[in-house]
Amino acid sequence: METIPKKQIAILGSTGSIGTQSLEVLAANDSLFEVYALTANNNIDLLIQQARKFNPEMVAIGNESHYNQLKDALSDLPIKVFAGIDSIAQIAEMQPIDIVLTAMVGYSGLKPTMNAIKAGKKIALANKETLVVAGELICELATENNAAILPVDSEHSAIFQCLAGEGNNPIEKLILTASGGPFRTKSMHELENVTVAQALKHPNWDMGAKITIDSASLMNKGFEIIEAKWLFGVSPDQIQVVVHPQSIIHSMVQFSDGSIKAQLGMPDMKLPIQYAFTYPDRLKTNFPRFDFDLCNQFTFEKPDMERFRNLGFAYYAMDKGGNMPCILNAANEIVVEAFLKEKIGFLQMSDIIETVMAKADFVAKPTYDDYVRTDELVRVLTTELIAP
Repeated sequence: METIPKKQIAILGSTGSIGTQSLEVLAANDSLFEVYALTANNNIDLLIQQARKFNPEMVAIGNESHYNQLKDALSDLPIKVFAGIDSIAQIAEMQPIDIVLTAMVGYSGLKPTMNAIKAGKKIALANKETLVVAGELICELATENNAAILPVDSEHSAIFQCLAGEGNNPIEKLILTASGGPFRTKSMHELENVTVAQALKHPNWDMGAKITIDSASLMNKGFEIIEAKWLFGVSPDQIQVVVHPQSIIHSMVQFSDGSIKAQLGMPDMKLPIQYAFTYPDRLKTNFPRFDFDLCNQFTFEKPDMERFRNLGFAYYAMDKGGNMPCILNAANEIVVEAFLKEKIGFLQMSDIIETVMAKADFVAKPTYDDYVRTDELVRVLTTELIAP
């Protein structure tokens, strides 16, 4: 009987929340998958542990100052060791790799994802900023290179699953669900005084610090709106956000006949991760199952865009197009970092983003170089507004 070769997987951002959960999925299915490459930006200790456990062909650390420590720690193993952001982008296009999971946080995921697409790899996309910053460019590259992009975000995976088997049936509306985050019921006065510790306590999901803050401010949902536009080829007015605090319905699709399909499941990222790796097949898992006897009420609310202005900013950036989503992302990365360091308050993040979007130079038809330049300039502008 012929042995089916294992799929070779590269995980870009293996030490983050998505990366670590992806390795759990791969370990549970080691007869089908093999870890070919692992990369991280700064978490050297965890990367060393992962490399020793999974014995990949190569590892890379973005922070070059950690290179010698990484190389020494793995010197007894036949693992190739690299350092620097460029090396991560180069690893993404290595010939033996079948699937590249892009789980790097923020803008840093753009170049490696582009390289992987140009090499015709199957992309399991967990780095939403890639499509937020340069959606048009990424979609063009994917078409040119026949590279499949499979969403890992729970909301986009839900939409992808709802569309399976629908062929060319016209989509009337995509309905993205949002938990509402930890501050869903707080007043503006209460939001002025929330702490970093409070913002990091998400009611339903276990995520990294950056994404957790984005979820609390609803910027994460704003980015998902922009991402959905590119992933599913819909216009901004076809995307609706509905607050669903239970986080069991992960998103829905409404078709032209009025029918709505929803994908349900426990709030566990391992499910969409595995589906991206195994699509179109579904493998048996021991993940927790939803129990209707224990949760017999689903509720839905309209998002409050006065208290959570980032959602409105995202719709504006998507309508404006060009480099405006890139401006939005760069400003957000800087203000979130400042909030986590307690330099600014929770509501100030939106104030500063709004100012930056008004001041930054708009480019209607950006090239890749325009995106790079925009990102650099906006980070400087935002930092100046934070530090008086």
